[in-house]
Amino acid sequence: MKKITEICAGSYEDCINAALGGADRVELNAALSVGGLTPGIATLRKVKRDTDIKVICMVRPRAAGFCYTEQEKAVMFEEAELLLENGADGIAFGFLSADGSMDKESTKRMTDLIHKQKKEAVFHRAFDVCGDACGAMELLISLGTERVLTSGQKAKAMEGKELLKRLQISYGSRIQILAGSGVNEINAAELMAYTGINQVHSSCKDYRKDPTTAAGDVSYEYLPAPYECCYDVVSPEKVRSLVEACR
Repeated sequence: MKKITEICAGSYEDCINAALGGADRVELNAALSVGGLTPGIATLRKVKRDTDIKVICMVRPRAAGFCYTEQEKAVMFEEAELLLENGADGIAFGFLSADGSMDKESTKRMTDLIHKQKKEAVFHRAFDVCGDACGAMELLISLGTERVLTSGQKAKAMEGKELLKRLQISYGSRIQILAGSGVNEINAAELMAYTGINQVHSSCKDYRKDPTTAAGDVSYEYLPAPYECCYDVVSPEKVRSLVEACR
């Protein structure tokens, strides 16, 4: 079975670097510092013009959790339509109710919207804060969702490898399971071998300094030491190492 590498991208440059490194797919976001938000249409269009890489676009209107107001949902559905119309190969999304259960109605509506365009529906790591993993998986399968991105309901995928393995055994023949969070060129092969999962999601980060990040009493730092005055970028070398490790 072919091993698939997906790179978490936060910019046009990230997508270019993922393609240069030989990745199979990117998940395109904005604002990765808060877990990823909906990207801009211009970025998507330029990536599709300049690369052949498969692009799954995040649809997420804000930081924090995944229990959205009706106004936020309305924006999300419109954003998904626009992204699909402008070349997205799929949409990554997640809707939860206040009690941590899946929001079935919104999940079905988004999945149907994506499938109407004959694209891929991907439920993202909202799955990892959902109370009933097996019930959530059964629901997603019943709705025809193509893929779930998950760390096995732990902070890092290696910590969640037991649940990942159980999910792959129980549901892997009916839905694609994409393992992500803390996955890199060092541990990807081990994680795949242990769980039986053949797809991994990785950031493959490097850091680049911006000397205008802080001056005097004003600071726009968001990364911990020693990267306070840096921003993160995808490293094509790390992507290449990940791809080679997964072969």
